[in-house]
Amino acid sequence: MRKPWIVGLVLAGVLLGACGDPASGPEAAPPSEVPEAAGTTQQRAPASPSGAGKASRAPVTAPAVLYLGDSLAMEAQEVVGRELRREVRAEYTSAPYSGTTPCDYLEGTGERSLVPVQDKAAALVRRLRPDFVVLQFWGNAWGYTPCMDGITHDASPEKYFQRYQADLKRLADQIAAAGDARIVWVLQGPDPITPDRIRRVNALYELRADASGDLVADAGRAVSAAGARYSWVQYLPCTAYEQEHAEYCTQPDRGRTALHRDDDYLHFCLAPTTSTPKPCPVRSPGILRMAREITRVVREHL
Repeated sequence: MRKPWIVGLVLAGVLLGACGDPASGPEAAPPSEVPEAAGTTQQRAPASPSGAGKASRAPVTAPAVLYLGDSLAMEAQEVVGRELRREVRAEYTSAPYSGTTPCDYLEGTGERSLVPVQDKAAALVRRLRPDFVVLQFWGNAWGYTPCMDGITHDASPEKYFQRYQADLKRLADQIAAAGDARIVWVLQGPDPITPDRIRRVNALYELRADASGDLVADAGRAVSAAGARYSWVQYLPCTAYEQEHAEYCTQPDRGRTALHRDDDYLHFCLAPTTSTPKPCPVRSPGILRMAREITRVVREHL
């Protein structure tokens, strides 16, 4: 397990590294990169309360997908978009921001948020009318974002979980009121410093999905050891796909691939973090594994 001092390195990475540029706004695919499905009409029902009427959705062939989240979403946004376009012909937009937690995407947080007003989740849903909103948050446990009002996991774990749960409900309700998008809550991978925190955060995502009639993508399982879902590992055995695509099997002589850099236990980008946030610039097996799981869930629920 990593020593506590590495948390300082990771804190800087959460805000600054392996992410898209927050000043650039949502990243959408150029129309030429998103082929239209011939003869397909995407029907959108009126907005309804969270969880209401979702079982009667009309089938969608080429879905519109909105991807939001923190630095893990920042580093993964291009790979997630590529997989969704290739597998389900998605019209894809991403608007992640580093260091954020769900409250940052709530309307009404104003200057107390790291996300500008135009990129709040509900604002984007009203503007883009997506079929799916994919939310990926590691669960910012420190005091980065003002909208958490200084509540941190280290200082008051129960207060942190209570606030996190309340923010998930508010976020789901705002998205539901803004359109007919179905939320995909992305479960996170192991945390070596506070392993039980991630377990409980993931449980909150599952509870919210059940309450709202939404979906869960267990991307964290794709970066966990078999039979040890919440035990952190830096390396895993190469999958069949990674063995067939040698660039994703980083240590073929040992039959394993790297998920994390030596100096960063949180992010999955195998390039160093930089002072200017940007999507991961190198092939990274952990990012691809999670992107493929997100894509699988969207594909199965079209």
